[in-house]
Amino acid sequence: MSESIRRLFSYLSVRDYFFGMRGLSNYNLSCCVNTLLQAFSATWEIGDLLDKWEAAGVRADGRNVPLELKKVLAAMKSDRPHTAPHRDFLHSLDSNCVRLYTQHDADEVFLAVLNLMQLQMDDKPLALEIQNLFKISVETYVECLDCTAVQTLTSFMLSLPLHVKEEQDSLEGCMSSFFQHQELRGINCCFCATCEKKTPCKQAVKLLSLPAILCVHLKRFRNHGGYTRKLDCRVTFPETFDFSETLKEAFSSDFAQNECRYTLHAVVVHSGTATCGHYTAYVRARVNQRWYYADDSHVETASWEDVKSTYGGHGRGTAYMLMYRRGSKEDGQRPELSG
Repeated sequence: MSESIRRLFSYLSVRDYFFGMRGLSNYNLSCCVNTLLQAFSATWEIGDLLDKWEAAGVRADGRNVPLELKKVLAAMKSDRPHTAPHRDFLHSLDSNCVRLYTQHDADEVFLAVLNLMQLQMDDKPLALEIQNLFKISVETYVECLDCTAVQTLTSFMLSLPLHVKEEQDSLEGCMSSFFQHQELRGINCCFCATCEKKTPCKQAVKLLSLPAILCVHLKRFRNHGGYTRKLDCRVTFPETFDFSETLKEAFSSDFAQNECRYTLHAVVVHSGTATCGHYTAYVRARVNQRWYYADDSHVETASWEDVKSTYGGHGRGTAYMLMYRRGSKEDGQRPELSG
C-alpha cells in the first residue's frame, strides 16, 4: 500500500471511506464551487439523472458544464483512494463566465450551474427533470387597496431567498416573513388596470407546489452605505420540518400535495466577511445517513451537533444555503419528483 493511501485510510475509517466522500483540492480560489459539488454529490438525484444522459450530440470541448459535472460527480462517488479530479469542471465554468481566481457567491453559482444545464444539455426532457428537482412553483398576487381588484402571476424559483433579521431568527421565522402580506405604498405603489393608475396595494406570495429538493438561501449579506456587510446573527434551523404543520398560511388554495415533510441533507457554510470569506459544507451520506464535514480536500465525520454550530454568532461559520429532501429521514427512500 502506498504512503498516500495509507495516510488516507488512517484519516477516514475503512467503512466511511467506501461511502464515497471525496475531498476536493482548492484550485485557484475554488472553495465555493468545491462546496457546491459536495452538496450536489449529496443530492444524489442529480447524479442519477446525469448518469442517464448519453450526451451523444455534445462536443467534448471542455466548455459544456453539465457534461463536466456528470464526470466529476461520477468520480466523487467512485472508490478510488484520492481526491476527485474537478479541474475540468472548474475550467468549464470559467469558460462560461464563472471565473477562476475570483470569490463567488454560492447561491449565484448554484443558479448559474442549473441554468447552464438547461442551456447546454441536448436531452431537454432530462434537463427539465433536473430543474424540476428544485422547482418551487409560486403564485404572486397583488390586491389594489382602493378597488380590491386582484392581479395574479404564476412563476417559479430554484431556491427560496430568505432575508434574515439582524437579531436572532429561525428558519420558520424567515419563511413566515417571506410569505406574509406586505403593503406597498408611495414609490412602491403598483399599477392597477381597473383604476388605471398606480395605487397602494397588498402583495403576497403563495406556494403552488414544493420540489423534491428544497434549496433555501439565507440572505446574510446587506448593502450598507455603499459597501456589503455580513450578518453573523444566529439563525436556527431544524433537521426535519413539515410545511403543513408550520406554514399553512404559505399555501395557495390550488396547492394539492400531500407530502410536505423535509429532511436536511446539505448545508453550505460561509466563514469570514462579505469580501474575504471561505466556504465549507456539511453533507449527509446516501448509504449510512451520517453527517460529514468537507473543507476542500479535508473530509471528516461529523454529527448533528456539529451542523448546529453553523446557526451563527460572532466569529463562527454560518449556514448560508440549506438543502432539504422531501420525505422523512426514516423513510430511506428516494422521493417522487415533482412536475
